[in-house]
Amino acid sequence: MTGVNRLATGGLIDRDKTLKFTFNGRNLQGVEGDSLASALVANDVFLTARSFKYHRPRGIVSCGHDEPGTLVELTGDLASANQPAPTVNLCEGLDAVSVNCWPSPEFDLGSLNRLLAPLLPAGFYHKTFLWPGWGIYRPLIRRMAGLAHAPTRPPECGRFESRNRHCDVLVVGAGPAGLSAAMALALSGADVMIVDRGLKPGGCLNWKRIEIAGMSACDWAAETSTALAAMENVLFLRNSEAWAVREDNLVLVNEHNPQNPDVIERNWSVRAKFLVAAAGAAERMLVFPNNDLPGTMLASAIQCYINRYAAKPGQRAVLFTNNNSAYDVAQDMLSAGIEVAAIVDSRPNAPSGLLQGLKGMRMLGGHEITDVRGSRRVRRIVARPVQGGPGIGINCDLLGVSGGWDPSVRLWSQAGGGIEFSDKICAFIPAGGAGPVVCSGAAAGILSAPAALGEGTKIGCAVARMLGRRANGASPVREAGGGYSIEPFWRGNAIGRADVSFVDMLNDVTLADIQLALREGFTSVEHVKRYTTAGMGFNQGRTLGPNMAGIISEVTKRPVGEVGVTTFRSPTVPISFGSIAGGRPGPAVVPFRNTPITQWNIDRGAVMYEAGARWRRPGYFPEAGETMQDAVNREASAVRNGAGIYDGSPLGTFAVKGSDAGRLMDMLFTNDCSDLPLRTGRYGIMLTDDGRILDDGVAFRMGEHEFLLSTSTGHAPLVNRHISKFLAVDRPAWNVRVTDLTCQWMNATLCGPLARDILEAMGTDIELSNEAFPFMTVREGVVAGFPARVVRVSFTGSLSFEINVRPRDLRALWDAAMQAGHGFGIQPIGSEANHVLRVEKGFISLGHEVDGTADPHDLGLGRLMSGRKADFIGRRSVELRRQPGTPRRQLVGLLTSDSSRLIPEGAPITPDGRRCASKGFVSASVWSVANGRSVSLALLLDGRSRIGETIYVRLPEERLPAKVVGPCFFDPAGRELRS
Repeated sequence: MTGVNRLATGGLIDRDKTLKFTFNGRNLQGVEGDSLASALVANDVFLTARSFKYHRPRGIVSCGHDEPGTLVELTGDLASANQPAPTVNLCEGLDAVSVNCWPSPEFDLGSLNRLLAPLLPAGFYHKTFLWPGWGIYRPLIRRMAGLAHAPTRPPECGRFESRNRHCDVLVVGAGPAGLSAAMALALSGADVMIVDRGLKPGGCLNWKRIEIAGMSACDWAAETSTALAAMENVLFLRNSEAWAVREDNLVLVNEHNPQNPDVIERNWSVRAKFLVAAAGAAERMLVFPNNDLPGTMLASAIQCYINRYAAKPGQRAVLFTNNNSAYDVAQDMLSAGIEVAAIVDSRPNAPSGLLQGLKGMRMLGGHEITDVRGSRRVRRIVARPVQGGPGIGINCDLLGVSGGWDPSVRLWSQAGGGIEFSDKICAFIPAGGAGPVVCSGAAAGILSAPAALGEGTKIGCAVARMLGRRANGASPVREAGGGYSIEPFWRGNAIGRADVSFVDMLNDVTLADIQLALREGFTSVEHVKRYTTAGMGFNQGRTLGPNMAGIISEVTKRPVGEVGVTTFRSPTVPISFGSIAGGRPGPAVVPFRNTPITQWNIDRGAVMYEAGARWRRPGYFPEAGETMQDAVNREASAVRNGAGIYDGSPLGTFAVKGSDAGRLMDMLFTNDCSDLPLRTGRYGIMLTDDGRILDDGVAFRMGEHEFLLSTSTGHAPLVNRHISKFLAVDRPAWNVRVTDLTCQWMNATLCGPLARDILEAMGTDIELSNEAFPFMTVREGVVAGFPARVVRVSFTGSLSFEINVRPRDLRALWDAAMQAGHGFGIQPIGSEANHVLRVEKGFISLGHEVDGTADPHDLGLGRLMSGRKADFIGRRSVELRRQPGTPRRQLVGLLTSDSSRLIPEGAPITPDGRRCASKGFVSASVWSVANGRSVSLALLLDGRSRIGETIYVRLPEERLPAKVVGPCFFDPAGRELRS
């Protein structure tokens, strides 16, 4: 049994495939093809949530993203917050709970807010929560704020990813206009991409009872969609949403649950020559008292649940409308066995053609609903003449409302298109042009499905011709007579009921709130929106439509078109952070850069990281049963006590040649380079023009007018641009050439006390003794049979030899090193162990200690700021910034009282650990194998003068004491790296 309200026949569902799910702890059943909302309707679950502000009972209102009443929180591995129930596709084992209620929607303690409603009008927080009571209000408001809980962990069953695509035409929406436009374009040979939010394309064709080309509308949509998906020049994305239009026709698309089972969501960045916006139109509510009571639904949603999902939302219904579309719904309700007690039409005279097939039905023309009664569900409505008169009570458990249709112009507006008000359909429609963006069908204000089919074909052929292709097409159906008509009805006339007449159900914004904002002088629609929060929720006011503009128009005596609409911003629908941040595995538009050792690292089981400039480097090499910390400890211990090897190829390498090479090096580095002896090097700092640290690196003199410059991995491209700009703009006459050699020389670096022994075992003609080959020098010769340039430079604080060879020789050199080092216990080490080793030594790192505010003096590198040179880049800026007497954050070390406790990186340091302005922060914190305890680096205000003091690190739930020490925890004298 899949629900007491499930119809025996009809619908686009598979009754043979039963799906079990849980809602608020209650075990229920649906079928394949259901949404969560349709399954709840079929199971007669009508009270589904509580409202945001007043905690009023709420039920399902719509059948799409415009849902204002039922937001749910999904639990389990695919936990997500604040999902509109109609957009959640039912699956086996789905577990959903209502939001904004405790302990349940049936009994919600938050409903006490309804008693405080007179104290919570629009803008109440600006008038009530004033200083000096902020300390009292803030925690209370934050405790009450929000809807669902954010997921506490990422999903384990899949990943988020991104894709890029170029195409001739992107068609957004696969309803009548979108499908017909796409078919015309595809037949012309254009490269077409189609994006539709439904699992079953067709839009309203899936629940409209019309015939197209001799078949039902839903069958035609299915057949056309299948044909399009089979074409080689068409990419068809279902269950997807175009949520933003950026510059140069860049459209962002979120694809949910792609065909790849390992992918949860995929974000597409699409560059299209043309965009056909055919996303349809959204039905809007009418504003009248208690229009938010469960059982009040959009008329189109009732039609959708009946015809699309074979679910009956009620037994006895009333329809309230101001336009023609509700009359088709009445016929479908009768066919589904729902008794239609009355149609309440605010227009005095409905077109006579609408009454065909509805003979004998009670018609209340020129009436409005002035009250909806019931506690947790609609039980009775009261209708009165619009011009005044006695009320008529009608019992019902379902109220269908149709206030008109609003074309989906969000993407059009984001693309720069204009908006104007149409008196014909009482809605805002596209106006003017938006470059390569065109609207079609209901999105263009054509609200008849047959007419939209013809319009779509016409638009598709026109776009194809603009692409230089031949296209011909005809609409598969002729427009029937009748058409669409509407008369504006912006608000009800019930006196004294404005406080329960909801304009925006999602944010509990009432007619009284709008009127209050207008009385207080907020006449701009943008100001009214922000003051009342109308249209600022998840559905961005889709069911609100132009009702707010119409109300403002009536009060201020301005035309609705002059009042206008608020700005349509992206995302147009809720998008997960995972989708936005999703990467792309494997080669992409900007592929990863690999060294000859990358595959060896992967085969060895390394966890690979992106190390800057798109280079992939190993993070650590876990062995069987090891945690990440175990692996890092083992690798760091090998370097301190034996030998390690790492691939240093991604480090930036530049050759600087020319008669002015020495002058350039002196300008780049804060210390002297031009006085370097041949084949010796020096560590230095490079600054930007504004005195901030650009990069650190080493420079070696290779000849009288030749230097070798080594930089960090991530900043190598930035350093290259920095040098090029300086030479082109500031010193164009200098005779110097800079060549990027990063990919011409690649290296394997041996490090640790046994590094010299391993290098000798590999075989080399270079004299390796400390006297012949001291620290910070370079030698050239043969290593393991390959021409090599060997540099004695250390980034780990231990004895190191950087062996540079041709890229084609690196893998063989690496194998020779591993073979020679086998007897010495050599271990490959990753960037995590390198991080530990550099923290032990107190070496700085870009992105950690170099935070954009610290200069070399702050980092204990003031000795590198030459006083002998006339100038270097950034010198004056540093001097101006370092005003006498101004306290500075300085690099220090920290030792926690509990030696096993690691301080979270980035944690603030505050006086006594209080919640106040920080005096510094922890830049790095690691477990030091060499010291057998945790060690940390920090930038602390006047830190060097506070060595020996105890400071406090502020954590969310505690304060952590730590002793301030020097920033070097291993071999302060430097004997190891010079040994």
